[in-house]
Amino acid sequence: MKKIIFQLFIILLPWKLRRNLLRKFLKFKIHEEASIGKSIILADNLEMAKKSVIGNLTFCKNIGSLVLGERARLGSLNYITGFPQNDKSFFTHVSNRRCELIIGNHSAITSRHFIDCTGGIRFGDYTTFAGVNSQILTHSIDLEKNIQDCKPVKFGSYCFIATGVTVLGGSELPNYSIVGAKSLLNKKHTKESTLYGGVPAMAIKEVDKSKYKYFKRTLGFVK
Repeated sequence: MKKIIFQLFIILLPWKLRRNLLRKFLKFKIHEEASIGKSIILADNLEMAKKSVIGNLTFCKNIGSLVLGERARLGSLNYITGFPQNDKSFFTHVSNRRCELIIGNHSAITSRHFIDCTGGIRFGDYTTFAGVNSQILTHSIDLEKNIQDCKPVKFGSYCFIATGVTVLGGSELPNYSIVGAKSLLNKKHTKESTLYGGVPAMAIKEVDKSKYKYFKRTLGFVK
């Protein structure tokens, strides 16, 4: 409660002053060239590398760590949540659980997504979680065992996840993957340079990454 009151109190201050206050009182590690819009970040740990950006009206709560690599972007109006690591009332059977969101160098999460970090989420470099209204759900009820369970989600580098996609715990994408709009990603995939799509998502065709400038770019933000 104290963290949210503090951030609401300083949210309209000039960014440089607000950055210094976040560093001093919340011990956030924010690079001089990183920036946060009018957003509330209730993470135990925040690390923002050079030229990383968090947009406006994004709300993050109950997660252990939020890390943005160099030039990584977390857009506006995202809702990021999780079940706290230090609360032992659930997920006691899951060893080394890390409730975190790690966004690699030059990677981006766009706007208006719901992201559950209970089991941990990691994005490689130059990956885009695009469009709007996608979901990442790392925890659910195991009906057979009648317990809450969680699994991490991992995206490789140079991936593109289109709009309206649902991603479930345990899902993984290798490098140079594309996921089509409205797909359901629900398991680990291993074949690189592939278009995946459908409900559930399956490999549709191989992608010749040499023909796509997206897979060769050296700057994450696509204009």
